[in-house]
Amino acid sequence: MRKTITTEGRRLTIETGIPEPDATTIVERKGLGHPDTLADHLAERLSRAYSHHTVQRFGAVLHHNFDKLALLGGASEVRYGAGRMTAPVRVLVNGRAAPMCGGEKIPVEEIVEAEVRAFFAERLPEVSDHLDITFNITSNSSPGAVLTGDAVPDRTRWFNPRSVDDLRERRVRLSNDTSLGTGWAPENAFESFVRELVNHFSGESDFTLSHAWCGSDVKLMGYWDGEQADVVLCVPQKSRHVDSRAEYVRNAETVLAECHRMAALRLPGAPARFRLNARDVPEKDELYLTHTGSSIESGDEGVVGRGNRVNGLITPLRPMNLEGANGKNPVYHVGKLYNIAAQRLAQRLHEATDGHAEVHLVSTTGQRLDQPWRILIRLSSPDAEADKVQALVAEALEGFPALTDELVSDGIVLS
Repeated sequence: MRKTITTEGRRLTIETGIPEPDATTIVERKGLGHPDTLADHLAERLSRAYSHHTVQRFGAVLHHNFDKLALLGGASEVRYGAGRMTAPVRVLVNGRAAPMCGGEKIPVEEIVEAEVRAFFAERLPEVSDHLDITFNITSNSSPGAVLTGDAVPDRTRWFNPRSVDDLRERRVRLSNDTSLGTGWAPENAFESFVRELVNHFSGESDFTLSHAWCGSDVKLMGYWDGEQADVVLCVPQKSRHVDSRAEYVRNAETVLAECHRMAALRLPGAPARFRLNARDVPEKDELYLTHTGSSIESGDEGVVGRGNRVNGLITPLRPMNLEGANGKNPVYHVGKLYNIAAQRLAQRLHEATDGHAEVHLVSTTGQRLDQPWRILIRLSSPDAEADKVQALVAEALEGFPALTDELVSDGIVLS
């Protein structure tokens, strides 16, 4: 059943009784030390730091975006029991940020450099002294500043405001782009297992705290047919904690045993096959053995938007889009706000209808942020009540100011 409702400048379409997703699942997750995850999380950290500074100094988040940040891998030398960096990791800080407000200079490069170094000191301490930071930060105007006579177009002041009163979003929040946000719920047991397993090996857990050799550049690709799991997993080891090939092999066996233990808990009764570090050739000492625990040390690159989606997974058989949410302005960038809002709304609709829910929010550049051009709600429940769905949608769209505050105050972690 399809019902279309047009109200307050937005067009809402509700489809009910759609088929539940097929059991077949392909899912990928990149861990905390993966270069793409590093790029995502660093870009978001820069956005928060800049936002904190401008809110504290001027009472508003000034215009910025760091969502084109990239990391270019360095070089390393790895031996059993030892390792070292031989060339730095290049951090390309690409983006825009207002360099001043009302005549007061904003120390953009100082803020960025401090955050970059603090981030790597926390995430990959072996890299923190081997960084080459390149600043490609401009304050150039967005398209549309047409000169007619001597007047200065308002648009040119977005990144060079005389005061916060020059920020258009102080009056009305308009979408910065024509884009979309996508969300769905619920996850199936295998998707949740993939997230948990990658976090277990790449983050702070009982396993990583008791196995110092476990690196954080973990990557998992999984296939689930509804009855059994097939998983390809990469888990690096840190060379200074591994004294021999035999020790590396024993550690790998420990990882596999942990995978089977967790699968028995989270996927009870389902056969699970795990292949670990499939490119290893132990007899030639070609191993996923690293100095830092991440391939960023040896030529690999990381780019914002190539990693996990807002829900922390990469799921090609589910609805998804390719927006890089991390590092985007938290006030009016739909590539960030609509994806978070869509995911949260999908979860609310799932809880309300006890079925599968999909949410698609489509923006038009220059239109009010809380009035998407198109809203598509797809529900498996055949008898979902349109007025209740509409109320949940309205609640989500009214929440963008609070969502901005939550992002700036570190209340949301984009994974």
